[in-house]
Amino acid sequence: MTRKLEKAAVLGAGIMGAQIAAQLANAGYSVTLLDIVPPSLSPEEEAKGVSLSDPKIRNRFAAGAVEKMHKMKPAPYFTGASAGLIRVGNFEDNLDWLKDADWIVEAIVERLDLKKALYEKIEPFRKPGSLITSNTSGIPIASLSEGRSEDFRRNFVGTHFFNPPRYMHLVEIIRTPDTDPEAACFAAGLCDKVMGKGLVYANDKPNFIANRIGIYGILHTIKVMTEGGYSITEIDKITGPAIGRPKSATFRTADLAGLDTTMLVAGNVYDNAPDDECRSTFVVPDFFREMVERKWLGDKTGQGFYKKIQSEKGREILALNYKTMEYEPQPKVSFPALETAKTINDLGERLRTLVYGKDRVGEFLWPVVSDTLLYTVRRIPEVADDPVQIDKAMRWGFNWELGPFEMWDALGVEKSVKRMEAEGKEIPQLVADLLSSGKKSWYESSAGKTSVFMPAAKQHQEIPDSPGVIILKDLKDREKVIKKNGGATLIDIGDGVACLEFHSKMNTIGADTVSMMQAAVKETAANFQGLVVSNQGDNFCAGANLMMVLLAVAEGEWDDLNLMIRSFQNACMNLRYSDKPVVVAPFGLTLGGGCEITLHGDKARPAAETYIGLVEVGVGLLPAGGGTKEMLLRAADRAKHSDADVFPFIKDAFFNIATAKVATSAAEGRTLGYLRQTDVITMNKDRLIADAKQTVLALALEGYRKPTPRTDIPALGESALAALKLGAHMMMRGGYASEHDIKIAGKVAKVLTGGDLNHPTLVSEEYLLDLEREGFLSLLGERKTQERIQSLLKTGKPVRN
Repeated sequence: MTRKLEKAAVLGAGIMGAQIAAQLANAGYSVTLLDIVPPSLSPEEEAKGVSLSDPKIRNRFAAGAVEKMHKMKPAPYFTGASAGLIRVGNFEDNLDWLKDADWIVEAIVERLDLKKALYEKIEPFRKPGSLITSNTSGIPIASLSEGRSEDFRRNFVGTHFFNPPRYMHLVEIIRTPDTDPEAACFAAGLCDKVMGKGLVYANDKPNFIANRIGIYGILHTIKVMTEGGYSITEIDKITGPAIGRPKSATFRTADLAGLDTTMLVAGNVYDNAPDDECRSTFVVPDFFREMVERKWLGDKTGQGFYKKIQSEKGREILALNYKTMEYEPQPKVSFPALETAKTINDLGERLRTLVYGKDRVGEFLWPVVSDTLLYTVRRIPEVADDPVQIDKAMRWGFNWELGPFEMWDALGVEKSVKRMEAEGKEIPQLVADLLSSGKKSWYESSAGKTSVFMPAAKQHQEIPDSPGVIILKDLKDREKVIKKNGGATLIDIGDGVACLEFHSKMNTIGADTVSMMQAAVKETAANFQGLVVSNQGDNFCAGANLMMVLLAVAEGEWDDLNLMIRSFQNACMNLRYSDKPVVVAPFGLTLGGGCEITLHGDKARPAAETYIGLVEVGVGLLPAGGGTKEMLLRAADRAKHSDADVFPFIKDAFFNIATAKVATSAAEGRTLGYLRQTDVITMNKDRLIADAKQTVLALALEGYRKPTPRTDIPALGESALAALKLGAHMMMRGGYASEHDIKIAGKVAKVLTGGDLNHPTLVSEEYLLDLEREGFLSLLGERKTQERIQSLLKTGKPVRN
């Protein structure tokens, strides 16, 4: 049976169902979103004199969810256009629409009886062989499909997405004994390639993997906190980035998730896992239960462990004193161990320093971490078959930098076990098996290959490469490096394709990066079919190394600065006019020079979550690596293809640059002109480099011929320049821009219109690059620009002056 997704349906328009529908629409699929019929009219509807028979009223919940998502933060939609792919209806009138759905996702309230009743209701309408999945966060999947037809049960899979579905990478795939392997593979493929998620295979046990271990960790943290007399503020200081956890740490995370949700998930374990050796931990403490009764549920009700208020000091965040149940100003928390940890970059070393410390931080962390590790290892094979699935689940579902077994390796398994034994803790058999095998860590790496201790085999086995995924670190370990320096590395990624990887701090562009860009083009021309420009850091590229720029200004090295800018321009132009195809694969922050590099590729292959823009105006400069030139060139080409006047397109480019507009997704990057409409988007960032490689090979196979430098770019001259300056001036009059902003905008406008020309003419790329460089250097000499750069480097934000 050949399966293909053309249309999808989501049942339930709550917070999860609506956002799952949005992500399907983001991927370009038509989605049906159904919910219940409202039981009664709202006061507003009664005032209008409408009846419950009105289709708009009957579809109110689904339609309201689609509309509400336009205003949600973070935004569920890539662009507002995604909403147009969602058709809304209800469970009474529109179940016949399900006959067209290849994938039906159920995401209604977490109640077994209601879910089973809905399945009975929809079964007559779904087409045979269609995939149906449940987004339950913890109800056993097999119990959900009991009583359904064989076809239903064979095509039924658990697909547990995490909130918010657009941004959280994890989806847990749960099969039942009745699930057809082909259906499970189809579900996994959709979650991977369409929804852009990282897959973890969980066993069909209460709360699966991430919530089972994550909720245990939160509740055990609370237990140790109360026993040790720590405050909520202290615990969040200890359990955040210092130990490789997100900034939201423990209690801010609980507020984000909702305390009612945490209590529900905890109760699900207590009720359905009677043999769990730590079952009592899943009974929430009295103060937690009282918070839920008072509706102190976190962000959804405006207060939880923290509460935001307006005081004489301005906006203030109070923390709950769980002993008095009063909100209090957060005390200044200072632990010497945490201050020392800030100087330790390596997470493993930082963990060892903190967890084994003899101070108040160590006294808290050791019992929390050691007990969580022991609890986790006992969950094999209950919730998962091996450490890899658990580590991925915790990294992707709770944003831990290291999963539990990776953390255990960092702490030292042997050392930690000796302390556990000395404290009288029972060591699970799986840990004993590991140590008796002569190994001292769960993972081992050699020559770019990683193996993991497999419980069933009681020995380490190699983790196979994932098809369609390229890991640059593994290739470097396999000695696939061609050239490297302090800022970038050129790597052979196979099949005649090279990859230029940036690896400076924030992947900023400095002399090393530019040098390697030049070398990569030459090496590719001589020995490869094409080049991918990408990396696997947190962000593609945050722009130029402004510290080096500012130092050169302070030293008065203007000739060197001119040469520096020209070198970057030349490097970008060499990408554009390489003898072999160049594909740039941006992701995450792709700002300033990172955007300019992207603009100069033959094609871009962006990740869906690419936040791209020319932001130089924010620090008082203009894009001078060819970015302004490229925006003019693209505006001209769009006007030509539309057979329209070019000025409106130039005006759009001007305001995008002058306001430092950053796209909030690759899809929006297309609408803003930073990406081409023909640039294919990769939904799953894990696949980005492999996809970009295939794009290079496709260009090569088609008989790639490098483009000819452009000399036909329209420069509209003085009249257009005056019009753009007038627009900028109106922004200042409206209070949206300062005088310095207007000066910068004028420089941008000058490049986009070709400078001081008294009539329209055609110009070359080199002409525009000269204008860029001239404008950049003149702005760099301005005191207010230098103040903006200094502020950004010091505080992370440019001053508005």
